[in-house]
Amino acid sequence: MANPHFRAGIVAVVRRADGKVLAFERTDYSGEWQLPQGGIERGESPEQAAWRELEEETGLGSTHVRLVDEYDGWTVYVWPPEMRRGARLGQAHRWFFFEPLRADVEPTPDGDEFSDWTWMSVTSLIERVVDFRKVPYRQVLGG
Repeated sequence: MANPHFRAGIVAVVRRADGKVLAFERTDYSGEWQLPQGGIERGESPEQAAWRELEEETGLGSTHVRLVDEYDGWTVYVWPPEMRRGARLGQAHRWFFFEPLRADVEPTPDGDEFSDWTWMSVTSLIERVVDFRKVPYRQVLGG
């Protein structure tokens, strides 16, 4: 799915048995929440990127969560004009689903991209995610 117009990346969803997902507040946009995500590096598989991004942004790794599923296909969104860089129009993502190994798992937001975290319902997350991400969030998570 990667092409000159859409950056290939992943989204990591950590979901508890009660359906709540681990959401993170952005440092640059107070009050906007999202899931961990990031680009796929050269030579890296989407699954490898999901583990790397999850650990970099949240401190969670294989001792905290386990991979349980992957969304079949890519989601795409277009950035608003003010966010576009060069020929890039937006991002295309693969989505990976993780579950915590313990009920008391606590992430450590990286402080760079994320400042806070909470468990929230999918509906609440979709209400709080930036508008241009709402369509793929609904597509994959429902709500």
